[in-house]
Amino acid sequence: MGKCKGLSSVTKKLIMAITGACLVFFLLFHGTMNLVAIFSPEGYQAICEFLGANWYAIVGTIGIAALMIFHLIYAFVLSLQNYRARGKQRYAVTDKQEGVSWASKNMLVIGVIVLLGIFLHLYGFWAKMQLVELQGQEPADGMGLIKETFGQWYYSVIYLVWLAFLWFHLAHGVASVMQSIGWNNNVWRHRIEFLGKFFAALIVIMFAAVVLYYWLIA
Repeated sequence: MGKCKGLSSVTKKLIMAITGACLVFFLLFHGTMNLVAIFSPEGYQAICEFLGANWYAIVGTIGIAALMIFHLIYAFVLSLQNYRARGKQRYAVTDKQEGVSWASKNMLVIGVIVLLGIFLHLYGFWAKMQLVELQGQEPADGMGLIKETFGQWYYSVIYLVWLAFLWFHLAHGVASVMQSIGWNNNVWRHRIEFLGKFFAALIVIMFAAVVLYYWLIA
C-alpha cells in the first residue's frame, strides 16, 4: 500500500478510470460472444474451443485478472481515503444530498456484490472450462454449461439480481471515467450520464438475454 499512498488522488482515479474502461470493453466482447449462444449454439461452442487454453486466451485471462486486481486495490484505497476524509461527519445525520445518486453513495457495497457475482461466474464457467484444460483435463462443454446453469430458476434469478447491481456499478463507473479525464462540466455532464447508462444497459441486456432465453424459452 506504500506506493498507493505516494500517488495523488487524481492519479488513483485515473488508474481506476483506465482499468475500468478496459474491463468495460472486455464485458462488451464477452456479452457479444454470449449472444452467439442464442443464435448459433454451434458457433458459440466453436468460439469456446477456439479460445480454450490457447496461449492468446491465457495471455488475455492474465491481463484481465491484472486489470481487475488494480481496479480492486484502488477502489479500496479511494473508498478508505474518502471515509477518512469525512471524519466525524460520517456519523452525523444529514439531509439527503441533492445531485448525489444512490449508486454513488453505495458504490463500495455495489462493488462488493458485483465482485461476489464475478466469483460465482468464475466458479460456474471458467473453473470448469479453461482452468481444467490448463490442468490437462477435458473441459466442460460450453453450451452444456449454459443450458444446465440457466435451466435452474434460482441460478437465473441470482444472475439477474447480480446484473441489476452490475448496471448500477457500470452506469456510475462509466460516468466517473469521463469525469476523471476532465469531461465534467455542465455541457458534458448530462451527456456523460446518458452514455454511462447506455453502455451499462447494453452490457446488461446482452448478458440477461442469454439468461432469460435458456431459462424461459430454450
